[in-house]
Amino acid sequence: MGREQRFHFDQALLPGGWAVDVALLVRDGLVAAVDAGAAAPRTDAERHAIALPGLPNLHSHAFQRGMAGLAEVNLGGDDSFWSWRETMYRFVARLTPDHLHAIAAMAYAEMLETGFTRVGEFHYLHRDIGGAAFDDPAAMSLAIVEAAAETGIALTHLPVFYAHSGFGGAAAGEGQRRFLHDVDGYAALLDRLRQPIEALPDAVLGVAPHSLRAVTPEELAAVAALVGGPVHIHVAEQVKEVEDCLAWSGARPVEWLLDHAAVDARWCLVHATHMTDGEARRAAASGAVAGLCPITEANLGDGIFPAEVFLAAGGAYGVGSDSNILIDASEELRLLEYGQRLAHRRRNRLAPPGASVGDTLYRSALAGGARALGAPAALAVGNPADFVTLDADHPSLAERREGLLADGWLFAAGRQAVDGVWRRGHRLVTAGRHVDRARIAARYRRILGELLA
Repeated sequence: MGREQRFHFDQALLPGGWAVDVALLVRDGLVAAVDAGAAAPRTDAERHAIALPGLPNLHSHAFQRGMAGLAEVNLGGDDSFWSWRETMYRFVARLTPDHLHAIAAMAYAEMLETGFTRVGEFHYLHRDIGGAAFDDPAAMSLAIVEAAAETGIALTHLPVFYAHSGFGGAAAGEGQRRFLHDVDGYAALLDRLRQPIEALPDAVLGVAPHSLRAVTPEELAAVAALVGGPVHIHVAEQVKEVEDCLAWSGARPVEWLLDHAAVDARWCLVHATHMTDGEARRAAASGAVAGLCPITEANLGDGIFPAEVFLAAGGAYGVGSDSNILIDASEELRLLEYGQRLAHRRRNRLAPPGASVGDTLYRSALAGGARALGAPAALAVGNPADFVTLDADHPSLAERREGLLADGWLFAAGRQAVDGVWRRGHRLVTAGRHVDRARIAARYRRILGELLA
């Protein structure tokens, strides 16, 4: 018999909804049994008041954690995503694998502290300083794998295929020289990564054609066929992106993608901010998940996702921390709802009548994030024992039950309510802090001292 752990929760979010007096048996890191209504907890069970499955973070650029707050100076004129990108290019120009490992570990520890237990790492930094190839083409990806192993977060690794600076196969620019691949080199990278990914518990390998402006139609088709798992792509994040796509093809980005690629439930359309109502309905019908990053989308001035049309058509979504300007699972969901309220000047937009908004947001992001990252996210038999416990003594959770617990957490308490986080039954966060935070943060400060000197 393997290692067994027993837990008892006064209230827990299960696949069928909230349940009381839940007994959870974990064996070798996986859920072996779930028993709701177990009113008499076993003496050997670890007891907690409130438990929820850990949330998937479906879109992260971990290295950008190191530049958080460095692009908040008013440059005058049309300061936008495109000017922010120049700051990012300057920051990334100096990163080594050791730098990336330290920054990613800091980001992943913070993700765990806020309730994310799996990250989709949309990783496009592949080449050495100056653009030369590393002796090991996977050197930068392996830094991501090592950071995930060190912190304990589950990883869906999404190496990015990036070949061009604009629609129609335009030559890449100087700032993009560290990102570039051809299809054969990219396929070799995936082959190199399969063994390290298989060695990391519960890890998944997918592909990520960066965007329609960074790949040709032929490259897009070739890359999407290289794996049977997740396919992630940036699409329609910026108005200029839509205008440029129209100039190139006569179609808008989401429209072109749905017309020319076999988009299905494997796909995650990251941002998809600028869609017509017709595009939103078609995207929903495709089964693709909308990868929404409300904090970053607000920080970059991207716009607001057309959620109501997309959801009315049965669309699925998850959330991600993207640029990691602020890492906070509850804030991503809160800002998703608040953006819709501001756009429509009405309250409680993302739940059906009579339903808790917080509960609806959380369950939707669980399901959509799990689909997008190719891994389950539920307290169910056979799944990894990945869960979050909340501090029932937090004032915003006082006397709350079922859906009102999610409302109290997401809209009132925020990350302060996160008490513990478990991955495969191992407690990685206690009293809101990663168990290895002090060491990870000290190394991070040292690395930033080198990079920002």
